[in-house]
Amino acid sequence: MTGFFNIYKREGVSSTYPVNRLKRLSGTSCGHMGTLDPLAEGVLPIGAGNATRLFDYFLGKEKTYLARFRFGYTTDTLDRESEPRVSGMVPPKYAVEQILSDFTGEILQRPPAFSAICVDGKRSYELARKGKDVELPARKVKIFSLKLTRQTEEDEFEFEIVCGGGTYIRSLARDMGEALSSGAYMTKLIRTASGPFRAENAVPLDALTPDNLREYLIPTETVLPFPSLDVTDERFFHGVHVPVGEEDGMYKLYSGGAFYGTGVVEGGMLRPDKKLC
Repeated sequence: MTGFFNIYKREGVSSTYPVNRLKRLSGTSCGHMGTLDPLAEGVLPIGAGNATRLFDYFLGKEKTYLARFRFGYTTDTLDRESEPRVSGMVPPKYAVEQILSDFTGEILQRPPAFSAICVDGKRSYELARKGKDVELPARKVKIFSLKLTRQTEEDEFEFEIVCGGGTYIRSLARDMGEALSSGAYMTKLIRTASGPFRAENAVPLDALTPDNLREYLIPTETVLPFPSLDVTDERFFHGVHVPVGEEDGMYKLYSGGAFYGTGVVEGGMLRPDKKLC
């Protein structure tokens, strides 16, 4: 069984929970394509079988979130999993709207201390839970779009965020709060899209059974946005780079009409990338 499951993860469970459940149901190796914190809900693509080899490709894909930030308060974890404390006045809506452009495009962002990033061989959150000061270096992330969609409470606003891989929405809440001298933390997070996977097509984990599992399995080649190339030179399947009359780039490869995997054309020569069949 090779392909993807577009799972809608519910709030309150880890990303590993649906992965382990699908392993048991399918009897094959599985892995998720980008973590969602237990507080968050939404789209969680899970690869089955050889599709897990595409982890790096999907990890960097564009993602869309609906997030709610509460202003005038901060927390240690930057979300509602720790106790909020008053940090400033709640800004008016127009003031929040005025700073959105400052957080759009390529920006420097400091990851949360409570994150899974390794520091001297240990997870950052392990050190933070012990009360140790953890100052992670800022790194470049890309936010393609940041929109204020509505005001949900007197001190809470909802945003639609389209961003690249590696972006921490909790850090965005913190930084926007600091820019407004008010403080802020994330109260809710929904991932509505991850690459080609969309919330409207996602399936709740509880809906899957051993009998209907294959009905929800998405063939690997259908979510890869590469042109197709039928390989007829048998030498390629024995590790030989073969000449092709195609432009440089990544391709979905087929052999006799059957999907094989991905390959790269460079200078008129085709080399294998990943075998996925």
